[in-house]
Amino acid sequence: MKADVQTMAAKKSGTVDLSDHIFGLEPREDILQRMVRYQLAKRQAGTHKTKSRGEINRTGAKFGRQKGGGRARHGNRRVGIFVGGAKAFGPRVRSHAIDLPKKVRALALRHALSAKAGAGELVVLDKAEAKTPKTKDLKGAFSKLGLENALIIDGAEVNQNLRLAAGNIGHVDVLPVQGINVYDILRRRTLVLTKAAVEALEARFK
Repeated sequence: MKADVQTMAAKKSGTVDLSDHIFGLEPREDILQRMVRYQLAKRQAGTHKTKSRGEINRTGAKFGRQKGGGRARHGNRRVGIFVGGAKAFGPRVRSHAIDLPKKVRALALRHALSAKAGAGELVVLDKAEAKTPKTKDLKGAFSKLGLENALIIDGAEVNQNLRLAAGNIGHVDVLPVQGINVYDILRRRTLVLTKAAVEALEARFK
């Protein structure tokens, strides 16, 4: 399939051929859902923790008479019913990551790219560069391109001025092609790829 290439000034700069096995698939929601769940679970810290009874520094001696006290026959102050006691079945430090085969992850990325291409939400730029790191100038260029909520994927390196200027614009993310991922593609309305990013993706999935 062919796609028009635009410049940062919103002018046409030729066309580019997009591989059908990357941008022409029929998106499957189940694969995309599995990949998003995999990404979100993997980035959970898992550092939440409460102390168990073995970690509480309190006496284990019986603190009252067996009979005649008018209270229950407790023998340990570390139990959860007392203030300062342990938490029964509380959270522990652990990894929330789940397994997902490498081939499924690669397929999910191609399905996400195909979903954007099929929905007409894919823009191909000749180069993603900014002459100055001023946000105002970049906003003007984005308004000409019709970009309000977008993910911009450049080549191996992101233009420094573009990265600085886009950092103050809400709902706009800029990533190198190595950082492209399904979650960020789906959470933004428009996917913007440079010609260098397209070439890198085609080399990756060759």
